[in-house]
Amino acid sequence: MRTEQPKMIYLKDYQVPDYLIDETHLTFELYEDHSLVHAQLVMRRNPDAGAGLPPLVLDGQQLELLELKLDDRPLGAGDYQLSDSHLTLQPTQERFVIDSSVRIHPESNTALEGLYKSGSMFCTQCEAEGFRKITYYLDRPDVMSKFTTTVSAEQHAYPVLLSNGNPIASGVEEGGRHWATWEDPFKKPAYLFALVAGDLWCVEDSFTTMSGREVALRIYVEPENIDKCQHAMDSLKKSMKWDEEVYGREYDLDIFMIVAVNDFNMGAMENKGLNIFNSSCVLAKADTATDAAHQRVEAVVAHEYFHNWSGNRVTCRDWFQLSLKEGFTVFRDAEFSADMNSRTVKRIEDVAYLRTHQFAEDAGPMAHPVRPDAFIEISNFYTLTVYEKGSEVLRMIHTLLGSETFRKGSDLYFERHDGQAVTCDDFIQAMEDASGRDLSQFKRWYTQAGTPRLAVSEAFDAATRTYSLTFRQSCPATPGQNDKLPFVIPVELGLLDAQGQDLPLRLQGERAAVGRSRVLSVTEAEQTFTFVDMPAKPLPSLLRGFSAPVKLSFPYSRDQLMFLMQHDSDGFNRWEAGQQLSVQVLQELIGQQQRGETMQLDQRLVTALRSLLENDRLDQAMVAEMLSLPGEGYLTEISEVADVDAIHSAREFARQQLAEALFEPLWQRYQANRKLSRNTPYVAEAAHFARRSLQNIALSYLMLTERAEVLAACLEQYEVCDNMTERLTALAVLVGSNFDTEKAEALTAFAEHFKDNPLVMDQWFSVQAACTLPGGLARVQQLMQHPAFTLKNPNKVRALIGAFAGQNPVNFHAVDGSGYRFLSDQVIILNALNPQIAARLLAPLTRWAKYDSNRQGLMKAELQRILASGELSSDVFEVVSKSLAG
Repeated sequence: MRTEQPKMIYLKDYQVPDYLIDETHLTFELYEDHSLVHAQLVMRRNPDAGAGLPPLVLDGQQLELLELKLDDRPLGAGDYQLSDSHLTLQPTQERFVIDSSVRIHPESNTALEGLYKSGSMFCTQCEAEGFRKITYYLDRPDVMSKFTTTVSAEQHAYPVLLSNGNPIASGVEEGGRHWATWEDPFKKPAYLFALVAGDLWCVEDSFTTMSGREVALRIYVEPENIDKCQHAMDSLKKSMKWDEEVYGREYDLDIFMIVAVNDFNMGAMENKGLNIFNSSCVLAKADTATDAAHQRVEAVVAHEYFHNWSGNRVTCRDWFQLSLKEGFTVFRDAEFSADMNSRTVKRIEDVAYLRTHQFAEDAGPMAHPVRPDAFIEISNFYTLTVYEKGSEVLRMIHTLLGSETFRKGSDLYFERHDGQAVTCDDFIQAMEDASGRDLSQFKRWYTQAGTPRLAVSEAFDAATRTYSLTFRQSCPATPGQNDKLPFVIPVELGLLDAQGQDLPLRLQGERAAVGRSRVLSVTEAEQTFTFVDMPAKPLPSLLRGFSAPVKLSFPYSRDQLMFLMQHDSDGFNRWEAGQQLSVQVLQELIGQQQRGETMQLDQRLVTALRSLLENDRLDQAMVAEMLSLPGEGYLTEISEVADVDAIHSAREFARQQLAEALFEPLWQRYQANRKLSRNTPYVAEAAHFARRSLQNIALSYLMLTERAEVLAACLEQYEVCDNMTERLTALAVLVGSNFDTEKAEALTAFAEHFKDNPLVMDQWFSVQAACTLPGGLARVQQLMQHPAFTLKNPNKVRALIGAFAGQNPVNFHAVDGSGYRFLSDQVIILNALNPQIAARLLAPLTRWAKYDSNRQGLMKAELQRILASGELSSDVFEVVSKSLAG
């Protein structure tokens, strides 16, 4: 907790460290009621920091200092200054050694930062600034050191002792204790330090690198989870092979380890050689993890492995550069997942998530550039803007330069900066040097916040056979940034003729056509591109593959959107046309609902979706995505003032109408796919994912009809399946139905069967928390009393409270403000337990400006109540204060 007003930290104030740490030698003595940390730091004056010997200021929080030496000379209390956050002393020469011993209390560390206990296991989480809760140190990413770590613990309780790098020694002590020493040959900042001690079992494999080196691969889990690791191991080996083939990056240590931890604030952490994962991102087995969970495990394993180069070997100079490693690595893991599964479906999923959640962040009081200018608490900037929008920025560079040149740029970046802590500008410079292109205007994507808007208009001249597209870009004001300069916006497009074929694309002034799909760079506030040799007015397919993270507007008619759904050669834009058609239809229904009129569904949507269902040549995963109507979150995001109740009513009406109108083709598709599922053992592969996804979206529609044969099919799927994907979908549609008896029986049976599996129980909580039937808050409050729930576990909090606030808008935004009061109550409690989780839960309240004046007042009142509730962590204080200022 803070003891003084939090201070803003600014990028413009960055200065190189006064001192460097060449070697770090750590010894941990782990006990049940405390731990001792002995640190020896071999230090020197930074030659880039100027002359003289300024005071040495080491970071440290919640540490009990037991002993301090400077060059073997014991220091007394008069030789240093100690505060809640720093240890300050005066070196007497340019090279020196600091020895310290501290006592810490991992067993009571509920914030899950630094060294803490997860169940019976010791583990660490040091990014961003957790290492300062372990020992006094220069806890900043631009101080890189070689680490040697010795861990000592009671052998029976903690037979496995792990840290970064390679094991170099071990032994047994008196009194039933033992020790192990690990050495990391590569310099790293303190945020990449890791330690694990526990009674763990191991799944082991190996990988031979492209240079012929054999690497031992180990996944450590608690004994009851040993049968849930194979998918993660397979994913790791795929990741290593892909990174060699696509980026030429080879693993550099003798061993790569993953440890699954139940209590973890994030998804996973890329600590050098010893990745620590939230167990939800490691454990996957057909009967306990859904297809989505299998795909998430594959993606997160890949993401953390790819960090070995994009984040570890080359790290960020300061935390303002966080997207340097995270945006780059999200782009890399997205490309990996696209290669492993359906590229089009992966892109659809990523864009749908970006537009619903990151665009909302861009439009709210916490909006910030991909490279922020300032922060109070860095933990609050592990955001969708840094990660997902940061990835889109890298994707745009890839689009503009092409894959071959992008690879040359990444090779140059890794070669030039290996072992260094660098900036986003250094990355862009490598891309410029490899391509010969000037990217200075492009860099505005790093410094300007907000989502650009791109309005497009057309003009056709039959006499000259020319077709012109005029692009007008703008970007709304965001906190601290009112006026924005034009971005570089790559727009991939095609032009379709009356038969739906892509036309050759020749711009005015060009000698010949350049393909049938091409990228235009929109660099001005208003810019016109004229195509020649157009025999008739074409239909544009704009922003193919979502080539830039912008809000695009073009006056498509509903008939034109139906045409694009049927004919566009770009799979993403076929889906996008369907989404735009659905949005137009749903917005019409919302208006009818608000005016008190009888709602009537435009039958063109029915016709379009029927044609998809009846076309058995289409990718089933693609059909499933196109059948999914835009979510209430996205409809809220694109509304000037979101009418929560009207949005919910209109969308549910549309789903009901589609279910009735399309019952026969939905039922046929469901039965055919369910028959295959019954007769085919579970396989975690793209074709099987696709079949089950269409089967399950069909069931979700069919259950809305409340027909007896559908209920019977749903119960049969719940009871007779070999995988969690089918069972959980059947449970979810039952929970959302009016079949109360069957619903209650299924929920009870599910909980009884999986009561000893925490991750499956998290899914049980989420299904009920997201149920939009009346009484949502009461159900969540009751579930908080369930023995499987605890506020001390981040996964439980996200599964129940987070799902209710983030996925159940009609209940969370109850007109009496009860949902807001409930959330703020939990934030106040969690502020003292786990500030990071508390701050992240606040996101729905920060977006108060999207709603009507009554709800705005209620949401702001709860933010004020949190602010006045007592001593706030810097995490929560920053989010609340900025939200109220916004």
